[in-house]
Amino acid sequence: MSHREVTAPTGNKGIYGHVHYKFTAIGIVPIDSEGNTWLVGQERYMLDQYTWEIPEGGGPHGEDHLESAKRELREETGIVAAKWTPLTQMHTSNSVTDELAITYIAQDLEFGEVAPDETEVLKIKKVPLSEAVSMVMDGRITDSLAMVSLMKIQLMINNRELLL
Repeated sequence: MSHREVTAPTGNKGIYGHVHYKFTAIGIVPIDSEGNTWLVGQERYMLDQYTWEIPEGGGPHGEDHLESAKRELREETGIVAAKWTPLTQMHTSNSVTDELAITYIAQDLEFGEVAPDETEVLKIKKVPLSEAVSMVMDGRITDSLAMVSLMKIQLMINNRELLL
């Protein structure tokens, strides 16, 4: 983290904190033919709480985002997908960071062994997509990348832009 001395649009002087990430945030919403998805549960140090999220990770700058997504999905859930659809491109907190987040929908799924990072202790939960959306709505999912991705998918389903 660094800070910069800035002049605001109002002309007032101030200090602006800046967090630069060396990775692109990557998220994946795997969906099977029955409308189920998989969530990843883990303890989040910064929040001091256990959270449920979509499979997520980081892709080094310069690495193809889709390749990063394929790797993260396989590592965290053991899932390999034949069909990939770009879902979102967003900035997670553009008032303090330049972090870019990319998410995908993964379909036509095959299942194998998980291989999480050596620092991760993950739980994997299969739930109907409608339950994952309910988890966003009632506050059980608070991760911004998961929230935006799941709600966009629900809108796409409602608008018949995504057929399951």
